[in-house]
Order: sequence, then structure tokens, then C-alpha cells
Amino acid sequence: MFGTIAARYDLANRSLSFGLDQRWRRAAVRAAAPRAGETLLDLACGTGDLAAALARPGACIVAADFTLPMLVRARARLSGRASPVAADALRLPFAAATFDAVTVAFGLRNFADTTEALSEMRRVLKPGGRLVVLEFSRPRGALAPLLRLYIERFVPPLGQLLTGRGGPYAYLARSIRAWPAAEDLTATCTAAGFSDVRHRLLLRGVAALHTGRRPA
Repeated sequence: MFGTIAARYDLANRSLSFGLDQRWRRAAVRAAAPRAGETLLDLACGTGDLAAALARPGACIVAADFTLPMLVRARARLSGRASPVAADALRLPFAAATFDAVTVAFGLRNFADTTEALSEMRRVLKPGGRLVVLEFSRPRGALAPLLRLYIERFVPPLGQLLTGRGGPYAYLARSIRAWPAAEDLTATCTAAGFSDVRHRLLLRGVAALHTGRRPA
């Protein structure tokens, strides 16, 4: 499904979010705080947006995704700044305690098993390593009905107009509707073994930035 929209995925993201997706990714980079000498894993990397933003001199960035057409785009964008790897998030091909930080932007809700994916992220993190999850959430406040209306009624046809494929954007609306609230995802991360788990709502809950650590 994602492979069919890889060529116009970035255009759709920018257009449908009015550019907010880039601002939110910058917030995820600040939370991940990449430093020279560190090794970071960006899961569900898509076309490499977040992985490119994470790149720092002296840092090793691994960009992993399950969808090969997305990885082809990521490889062209990253051009040596990060290493693209085909990987299943539920069975990561990395040794335990490999990474200083693991990030995933708008991909966690697409994994077949959220708890198993979080367990794998915890496994490959070094003790004290950082978890950063940027994901859609549930809008709240007075604007919530309008935000939900936009996501459910306008995003699918606009996505089809921009990419020629309506199915992925109908799926997007369904997956957001079924996704737990930020507080529930925070509890899930804690239950998966992460410590100091916190979240910050973005645009009145349209998205949320979750952070945590693998206990030392």
C-alpha cells in the first residue's frame, strides 16, 4: 500500500498537514538529541525525512523500513548521511543494546503488534537509551470536531488527488480513528518496560510526541 504512493508521499505529507509534519519532525529530532559518536535507529523511515534531520557529524544513523519503494527514495535522499536497511519492526535484525536512541514517526500505529514492536525497540536500545515516538493522537478541545472532520472526510479525497491513490488515505483516517489516546499509549510504553515515559500534545492532540528511556 505504501509502496504505491512512495513517489508522491512527501508532497502529500506537506500538503495535507499544511507543512506541520516538518515542524513536528523537528520536535522529534530535538527530543532524540543526536550527538557525535552515537548510533541511532529510525524505524518506519519512509522516504527518509526524519533520518535526514537526525544526521549529525560523527553520528551513525540507520534508517529502516518494511517497504522497499520507500527505501529507494530514502537512499537517494540520505546519500551517505544514513544507512537504509530493509527490516521488519517486529523482528529487528540488530543485536541487543545496539542503539543510543530509537525513533519512529507516524509509523507505530501501522505495526501489526504495538507491544511487540515496543519490546523490540527496547531490546535494541542500550541501557539508558532514548525512545522517541511521534504519532497521531485524538484531537481535543473546541476544534476537535473540525479536526476530525478534516481527517476523516477531506484527507482521503485530497490524498487521492495528490497521489492518484485513495486507499492509503482512507486507511490513514481509519487507523487514526482506531488509535489510542496519548495517555493510553504512554501507559503502553510503560508496560513495555520503558521508564520516564512522557508525552506532549501537538496541535490540540492531532499528534503527540512520546519519549522514554530503556532503564539503565
